[in-house]
Amino acid sequence: MTKEPAGTVHPPVGSAVLLDDPGDDSVVRPIKGTGRNAEEDQAESPTLAFRYASVPQAAPMTAAPYPGRQARRRSRMRVFLPLTAVTTAALLLVTVTGATPAAADRNPDGTPLVKVSHGDPYAKCTIGARSPDSIVYPATEVEPYLSVDPRDPKRVVTVFQQDRWNDGGARGLAAGWTTDGRTFHRSTLPFSLCAPGGADYERASDPWVSTGPDGTVYAGGEGVDFTKSTRSALLAVTSRDGGRTWRNLTTTHVDEQPFFNDKPSLTADPIRKGTAYQVWNRLDNDPPGPGSLDGPGYISLTRDGGRTWSKARPFVDTSGVPNTQTIGHLIVADRRTGTLYDFFDRITYADDLSTVVEARYQVVTSTDAGDTWSAPVTVARDTSVPEVDPNDPATPLRAAATLPSPAVDPKTGTLYMAYEGSDFSGGKFDSVQLVRSTDGGHTWGTPELISPKGVPAFSPSIAVAERGTVALTYYDLRFLKPDNTTTLPTAYQLATLRHGNPRLRTERRISRIFDWLQAPFAGGYFLGDYQGLVADGKGVRAVLTETHSGAPQNRTDVYTSSLRTPR
Repeated sequence: MTKEPAGTVHPPVGSAVLLDDPGDDSVVRPIKGTGRNAEEDQAESPTLAFRYASVPQAAPMTAAPYPGRQARRRSRMRVFLPLTAVTTAALLLVTVTGATPAAADRNPDGTPLVKVSHGDPYAKCTIGARSPDSIVYPATEVEPYLSVDPRDPKRVVTVFQQDRWNDGGARGLAAGWTTDGRTFHRSTLPFSLCAPGGADYERASDPWVSTGPDGTVYAGGEGVDFTKSTRSALLAVTSRDGGRTWRNLTTTHVDEQPFFNDKPSLTADPIRKGTAYQVWNRLDNDPPGPGSLDGPGYISLTRDGGRTWSKARPFVDTSGVPNTQTIGHLIVADRRTGTLYDFFDRITYADDLSTVVEARYQVVTSTDAGDTWSAPVTVARDTSVPEVDPNDPATPLRAAATLPSPAVDPKTGTLYMAYEGSDFSGGKFDSVQLVRSTDGGHTWGTPELISPKGVPAFSPSIAVAERGTVALTYYDLRFLKPDNTTTLPTAYQLATLRHGNPRLRTERRISRIFDWLQAPFAGGYFLGDYQGLVADGKGVRAVLTETHSGAPQNRTDVYTSSLRTPR
């Protein structure tokens, strides 16, 4: 999910799913949709409660704060309830709307930047308001991710939030798909009631997508309720036709207060057909109040192409240190060996849950396709500071602090992790930093500065091209003048390291210059907690959010571009 202002209350994502058997070998099976225009309605199931909280900061809406978010960390917190029992038959979910491709403009180097988001499939949906203060931003698309078919780099699927709310989540999630790399069409992900055939949740968030070696596309996200319950749920669907249609809607896990599930990601195994992994952090504040926070990492996996998912279970423990949570779990795989690496941020709070005592990025490893995992290894200290307009620190931004972006070199197995940190600014602002490991994650080097020195930079994404070039994308504020307090000129950059060598670094701008302050406000001006970057044949493909000035009914759109990288 996306991060929200302090004290924000989020509904759980997804629809309730029941387990065949409460034992460890239980399998979670697909559910039927209950959304708008659904052909069949799912039988009502017990509702679950969910609450989400973020770092204390200015926000249009507040509620009883969920403990444990320091101002420097606006990451959201959600609460999930363990699934309990039954399943329903699979439902084929087909909601495709053709869209005419549009080149938004061109990158400064002439590469086409293609618009992915077309129209608003949820414009007429009236579901989801939590209070009179709830504000929905119509026709906004934020927080995109993408996947490329490993068999054909022209087959691309992007996912994003559609119609963002100020107080958590969006009306729904949507997808853009193409078979030629240029012409994108729209489909809707069935993760909320606004979507045709959608799950029984008022809002949705945290879109993710990944494509397996057989071309199966796996999409994940979160479904949440704000008024009818406090549920938060993790959802997954699959597509056999490149994102045109979606099926096997499954709730892999669902919770209610005092639990909250947050920041799910989904990774298709690149060498094991039919296998994919969904990971997230599950917050537990029982009993509510200071001194009782726990936030282990959870996993659910499929071995049959998304038809069924395993019962969710913890795989990263935080109970040994009081008031500790994880966030930002993301699995990458070494295609040479099949080894899995899950990266995350581990945060420990003081007893009053208002101050961060320690924060560090860590990694755990699995050599048996996710069945067992190693003890954590520290990758780097999390030195991120509040994301703000540097000319007006009272104006909060919302980007990727606390969220790691990892990658593996497909030929050498070298591991990389990009992240926001303030090591090179003396704690004044975040830059894009990079660490690497050449021994399978056992030891890690010192941080390297990737973004320009002296310039705040945000939301790094990383990928390694087939030729070994390391590519990183990020937003930065190099065009902001010292006396400008009315706009926030922002641009998206691509940096490359040939063969991973920082001495062979190049950089170029791949977006137009736009005003970040035109973005929806959701705990800060919000382009998304993450953007996306993946290897694309001999180069990389990026997906990003840009704003429009003077367009309150269409503040943002999502764009993509296939980018050549140095050999």
